[in-house]
Amino acid sequence: MLVLAADTDFAQIDVEWWAWVGLFAVICALLLVDLLVFHRRAHSVGTKEATAESAAWIGIGLAFGLVVWGFYGSQASGEYYAGYLIEKSLSIDNVFVWALIFTYFAVPGKYQHRVLFWGIFGALVMRLVFIFAGVALLDNFEWLLFVFGAFLVFTGTRLLRQHEAAVHPEHNPVLRAVRKVIPSTTEYDGQKIFTRRTGALLATPLFAVLVLIETTDVIFAVDSVPAVLAVSREQFIVFSSNAFAILGLRALYFLLADIRERFTYLQQGLAVILVYVGVKMIASYWYHIPTAISLSVIALVLAVSILLSLRKARRDELSAAGTSRR
Repeated sequence: MLVLAADTDFAQIDVEWWAWVGLFAVICALLLVDLLVFHRRAHSVGTKEATAESAAWIGIGLAFGLVVWGFYGSQASGEYYAGYLIEKSLSIDNVFVWALIFTYFAVPGKYQHRVLFWGIFGALVMRLVFIFAGVALLDNFEWLLFVFGAFLVFTGTRLLRQHEAAVHPEHNPVLRAVRKVIPSTTEYDGQKIFTRRTGALLATPLFAVLVLIETTDVIFAVDSVPAVLAVSREQFIVFSSNAFAILGLRALYFLLADIRERFTYLQQGLAVILVYVGVKMIASYWYHIPTAISLSVIALVLAVSILLSLRKARRDELSAAGTSRR
């Protein structure tokens, strides 16, 4: 049953233990089906397969919002969809970082999905910890609204001013520390994370890739978790919206990784979204911006940035074609 507390404009829902068990069971089932049925054998994921899988994951994410609506009402469902859209849009940058990491380590396409599977699994665990910690902090220290909000505004403003964030895997301190502690080999052994050489257990390059993927997700979670907390304070809503958005990232990676240059204005769009949710979080101390307005603003900014990017890419292609004819 949905109950709105008198001192808050966010949905306050009574989530029974079986709802959490059901959520975790659905997530685990989806991961197992993906791993053991559709990607049991290592293979390169083509555009057609990635498109079908992306559509399926998005459909599942949207369908769960209807489940939330059915059990907890429209307010909770609206917050779920707002959180889902924020996490999905902010995760697009993560997809492009994965592409740079895979390129740096020259990971064969047929092994990339297995690494991303374990990367997504780790991301879900870390998000669960981040979300519960974030909600607990906001419940006990209301002044952190201003800290989180200011951080999002600062991050968005910085993102607006920078052209492209450089990624240098070789400079990652976590990766260097892991390589010093864990015996490793420079040779791949199929899609294995660890392998045996002359009786010794060694980490393959895929382990280094997995470490980098997990550390970059922590960095992105520092932005995305506070952003989602700007539209909901209920752990079940925040985690489920994060989880279903993250589950579809592998398919989205194989769909978008090679066409980053076509999304020229996407970074600016994500920056505007971060600034907006930061301002919303700060303003919520005095006034709660309705969830429907937030959902509309985020969807509009994302759609405009994508449309402008595709329009510019088309103009550039026509210009290049005209130049080549001369």
